[in-house]
Amino acid sequence: MRCPFCGSDDDRVLDTRSRDDGSAIRRRRLCNQCQRRFTTVEEIENKSISVIKSDGRREPFDTTKLRRSIEIACKKRPISIDQIDHTVERVKASIVGDLVYEVPSRKIGELVIEFIRELDEVAYVRFASVYRNFKDKEEFLRELNDLKGNTASG
Repeated sequence: MRCPFCGSDDDRVLDTRSRDDGSAIRRRRLCNQCQRRFTTVEEIENKSISVIKSDGRREPFDTTKLRRSIEIACKKRPISIDQIDHTVERVKASIVGDLVYEVPSRKIGELVIEFIRELDEVAYVRFASVYRNFKDKEEFLRELNDLKGNTASG
């Protein structure tokens, strides 16, 4: 590693710590040439994830788009930004954890439905009604009855 102060590549590691989530290592270094200290961070190189749309198109996975769709479902509900952020991170972690670089949009939608159902039933029904594209009121009522049945037994 090159020293950012003098450019020397002669250094030694003084301290090594990993992030809480294990995604990176922080190293405190001492340059043997100029005796100054500096910090480096090592992270796993992430390949970009592509989302396979229902029509076969591929587009980059976009957490902003994911967050926006969850926020819309949770609008005017007692759900904090932290809870929404946590849901986004859970979805992302599930995708990254599968070690795949292409994921069908349907899989992302199912993950969101699974996690948002734990947050709020109204937000769940809102998201499910758009995501599952209910054709008529019977489909919508079936989903509500399913939710009602799971809530009563849970």
